Amino acid sequence: MCGIAGLWCQGPSRARNAIESVVERMACAIAHRGPDGQGVWFDQHAGIGLGHRRLAVIDLTPEGSQPMWSASGRYVTVFNGEIYNFEEMRRDLSGQAWRGHSDTEVLLAAIERWGMADAVRRTVGMYALAIFDRREHRLHLVRDRLGEKPLYYGWIGSDLVFASELKALEQYPGWPGEIDRGALTLFLRYNYVPAPHSIFRGIGKLVPGTILSFDANAPGAPGQVYTYWSAANVARAGASDRAIPDAQIVDEFDELLSTTIRRQMIADVPLGAFLSGGIDSSLVVGVMQKLSSQPVKTFTIGFHERSFDEAPHARAVAKHLGTDHTELYVSAADALAVIPKLPLIYDEPFADSSQVPTYLVAELARRHVTVSLSGDGGDELFGGYSRYFLGEDKWNALSSVPRLARLLAGTAARLAGNSRWSGALSYARRATPPRYHRFLSGYRLGKAAALFAASDRAAMYQSVMSHTDYPASFLLGGFEPAHTLAGSTQWPDLDDFIHEMMSMDLVSYLPDDILVKVDRAAMAVSLETRAPFLDHGIVEFAWQLPKRMRAARPGGKHILRVLLQRYVPKSLFERPKMGFGVPIADWLRGPLRAWADALLTGRRLEEERLFNAQAVRAVWSEHLFGDADWSAVLWNVLMFQAWHESKTVHPGAHDHAAA
Repeated sequence: MCGIAGLWCQGPSRARNAIESVVERMACAIAHRGPDGQGVWFDQHAGIGLGHRRLAVIDLTPEGSQPMWSASGRYVTVFNGEIYNFEEMRRDLSGQAWRGHSDTEVLLAAIERWGMADAVRRTVGMYALAIFDRREHRLHLVRDRLGEKPLYYGWIGSDLVFASELKALEQYPGWPGEIDRGALTLFLRYNYVPAPHSIFRGIGKLVPGTILSFDANAPGAPGQVYTYWSAANVARAGASDRAIPDAQIVDEFDELLSTTIRRQMIADVPLGAFLSGGIDSSLVVGVMQKLSSQPVKTFTIGFHERSFDEAPHARAVAKHLGTDHTELYVSAADALAVIPKLPLIYDEPFADSSQVPTYLVAELARRHVTVSLSGDGGDELFGGYSRYFLGEDKWNALSSVPRLARLLAGTAARLAGNSRWSGALSYARRATPPRYHRFLSGYRLGKAAALFAASDRAAMYQSVMSHTDYPASFLLGGFEPAHTLAGSTQWPDLDDFIHEMMSMDLVSYLPDDILVKVDRAAMAVSLETRAPFLDHGIVEFAWQLPKRMRAARPGGKHILRVLLQRYVPKSLFERPKMGFGVPIADWLRGPLRAWADALLTGRRLEEERLFNAQAVRAVWSEHLFGDADWSAVLWNVLMFQAWHESKTVHPGAHDHAAA
């Protein structure tokens, strides 16, 4: 696991003299992603520089250092991630002379032998990379199939910049830093900025499963996109009609998962796994322990608040499997101490509150290992979220209501907006006993109205995924640009609503929320994470399963539950699902109140000219007095405000972004 950065200067030649120093600064800004070394390559004639920060995991020798050249010298690359089948690919590249034994060298040889697209299609792994073709003067940016590794890019004048994290791009001289109000509106809705957008105008995220190519003969052009793998297409292919017994399907899955995890356990450094005691992580650890000759190192954190504490469950699973288990109980003060670090860890606004325990467990694991496997992806692939079943039930109930009635309700809801619902209900609350006030809140009624007004399943899903259905009402000049989650144009139109929701999660919520959360938290402490369920072979296998083997009621994950019983007794994992969260709503009324008050002062909001100060202050007041739980919206606003405070934004950015 590493960090990459680069600059391709296609302007005047005199500007190219500074390329090396700029790229060095870009690489230094993401040193946490690779504390084991730094490398920079630049070609002044071509106007390009590539930077790399190394976290040495495979081939710890200098032969594994980057930037790395292909054997012929035609290609030079910086690579972030792992290719898990590099040993098989190496065997297929017979006759090749090898300098070391890194997966990066194998990838370069594969590109020379088979070409860019074919080589990438043959890989099994997670990665983001930049590769420059010195013969054809073409730059290729590549991102893995599911989006495990990040890659930002964009043009600043005549210069193309790209990096693993935004903080590297901010080292560019004269960095504009213009906030994109459309992206900010999307952030308020979802608690993350969905791809291909970023919080900065003119900077985007490379979409998973694509190769983006730039040509020296077309400076400033958007580049050519080639999709080498599509999660949406895999979902559309649907379940197979194989008439084989369920037990045989479970056997096939057991073999496939074992092969995948065996590959992901290859490392030249200490390796372990996160263990929550839930179905996904317990299955990953169970297979790891089966494959290991020594106790697997496992890690969990516990909370003294019983409703958030999964540590006893993890401890029981670890004891049964015989792992070398480490647990750490953290106090509310420990968790609260992480919050000031969040703007630096997530250098784009990000407000999934489980980012706090994710960072804490990554920090714990890094004290003992350099690589940790996780159970991420299990919920999205095997129907583990309760909202899948709740969403289907709500749609079945609402779809029987005449569409005109739903449309009228939706129009009223949009005209009012969340904050105005609160104002309209203030009179009702005065005449109602306090115990009923939580039912008379703008958030609850606004959400109910939006769900009721959903015109189709796509609108229902978007509302279910939204922290607020009216994000623009909290902003000045807010608007929502086109993106994957909006409207029916991107809707997969599969055989049933649950499969459609799972498909959308796979291309949006998973890469833009879950994987961002894990990548930034882990890389902040220089820990590599690997997710076996996100091997594309397992993704394709999962989407070929009949529904009864995946998202069957009551709790989904049928095949995972059946397989896990081969490793762990059912009594140790069959229990209600616990969220990996923290009590944000209570903290905002208690220990975080002063911090939040400082970020939400009316004067500050008015001076920044981003938020509708009156609307934000209204919901803050309502939350403080316990009239409603606005924590979902407030945490988004607060995480943006904390992030914004940590940045030096161009003085004209606000006005320009609003234009």
